[in-house]
Amino acid sequence: MKPNTKIYNVSRVEAGRLINGKGNLDIWDKAIVLNDFASPWENTVIDDIEFRALHNSENLFFQFKVYDSKIHINQADNSYVSIGNSDRVELFFRTNESLDPYYCLEIDPISRMMDFKARPNKLFDYNWNWPKTDISIKSKICKECFVVEVAISFFSLKAFNLIHDNIIEAGIFRAKYRKQECGAYKPTWITWVNPLTEIPDFHGPTSFGRLKLEN
Repeated sequence: MKPNTKIYNVSRVEAGRLINGKGNLDIWDKAIVLNDFASPWENTVIDDIEFRALHNSENLFFQFKVYDSKIHINQADNSYVSIGNSDRVELFFRTNESLDPYYCLEIDPISRMMDFKARPNKLFDYNWNWPKTDISIKSKICKECFVVEVAISFFSLKAFNLIHDNIIEAGIFRAKYRKQECGAYKPTWITWVNPLTEIPDFHGPTSFGRLKLEN
């Protein structure tokens, strides 16, 4: 059974770089607010998430506002293990439904990024990185929320064959870690598209929606 295809329309703007990590630039009023997130595998209330995207002639811009006053960040070091054990937002991009390959960006509230290239059956290449000259990240932790803003060049998206007829197939996710009575932290997996899997799994073909770039 396949989920219904979800589409998010990305408005075009003429301004330059749109990110300051604070989420307070007026230009973001031109973006559609996406807040259709859920955790299909848990019967629990999740914090509000607001996702926005815009684009201009050079870059695709993303903004997450996650309303959470109890953020968990593992700062043991800056390793992928530390990032992977922290609250974060995630963007996946795939070349096609075969997931061969797809690209994963997982970003925590202090702008640390775990980026890797993947292939079917969770074959992850952690030695691969999104070109640093083609991505910029800014973030801020506020009293009620944290903000993550990302700018990605169209040059890199086209180089990785991720744009077809103004459509980018993307997964939009969040991982929320909650402290258990035993003292350990357990993740709640939150997604835009319900992949209709029995257990949490963002790494399958049913977890992706579509970003449509408006002219």
